[in-house]
Amino acid sequence: MSVLTKLSSYQGMKNDVPNQMLARELAYNNDTEGIREIAENLWSDDKAVQSDCIKVLYEVGYIKPGLIAGYVNDYIRLLSSRNNRLVWGGMIALSTIADLKAEEIFNNRERIMTAIEKGSVITVDAGIKTLSRVAASGEHTSKILFPYLIGRLKICRPKSVAQYSESIFCAVTDKNKMQFINVLNERKNDLKDSQLRRVNQLLKKMPS
Repeated sequence: MSVLTKLSSYQGMKNDVPNQMLARELAYNNDTEGIREIAENLWSDDKAVQSDCIKVLYEVGYIKPGLIAGYVNDYIRLLSSRNNRLVWGGMIALSTIADLKAEEIFNNRERIMTAIEKGSVITVDAGIKTLSRVAASGEHTSKILFPYLIGRLKICRPKSVAQYSESIFCAVTDKNKMQFINVLNERKNDLKDSQLRRVNQLLKKMPS
């Protein structure tokens, strides 16, 4: 039986519960064939099926990213979609596999940056997380990506400062930590108490 029959749209459901249940089933059973069928249907003519499939894939990615990592190029292609649901879904999928597919994602960094510049809040949040994890993968990727991430941290809306800084933290090294610290100190006056607490907690974790 096709796993597509378990998608929300096939069951006439308007919520994502069936998709989440299917993702857990695929992940816990290491069902690579089922995941392949889901990935192939990212390109279905049915928009509802497309939306369901990207939801299933990134939910699997939260649990076992290795099971969906092989479809990295599909997620990158989705960033150019006219369907915003597929754009931010593709970016979330990339964020779950960034540690595993750092090189492939790094080689497509311009497409990811373009999606961030044009994207919704969800796309931007997941994009920052994706590039941060890729930046953390090595000195070369850090040299190229960290300045971009710091630039986004400087200009993001105040309510995003804590979240972005938490995402970027994995890419902070002895060589770049002062840039990170300086930007956070500059942004402190923009923050509410709860946001400031998160930033201060993060700064306490900085390597001495």
